[in-house]
Amino acid sequence: MRIVLQRASRAEVRIDGEVVGQIGKGFVLLVGITHEDTTAEADRLAKKVAQMRVFEDAEGKMNLGLREVEGEILSISQFTLYADCRKGNRPAFIKAARPEVAEPLYDYFNRILREQYGLQVHTGRFGADMKVDFINDGPVTILLDSAEM
Repeated sequence: MRIVLQRASRAEVRIDGEVVGQIGKGFVLLVGITHEDTTAEADRLAKKVAQMRVFEDAEGKMNLGLREVEGEILSISQFTLYADCRKGNRPAFIKAARPEVAEPLYDYFNRILREQYGLQVHTGRFGADMKVDFINDGPVTILLDSAEM
């Protein structure tokens, strides 16, 4: 699994012009899943996201987590995180998991964040053409890859 975590001051996702998910302060997560991923990777990354301390404390240090700042998550499925751009100019997506594998694991990941870590998680719609609008606060952008953990 790969996650691009971005600290946001606000975010929303639209499908066909309708807002289907939105948050104030929190994380925008772009979540990519590959064929080899299992619930073990989802569990590890959910824990990492839930415990990530990238919000400033009273002294201006990135020392606070999502719960301390009462932040939320906007989680967006993103198969393009597994784009292979080594040949030519048109990306190949053969490393991205097929929807019948990726969607249940994506749902599981979000459920763990909600149920095990008590976080508010909003989503788009898996496989839909989504328009994501947000303000990257900082900017803070962190790449998490289960293959490197």
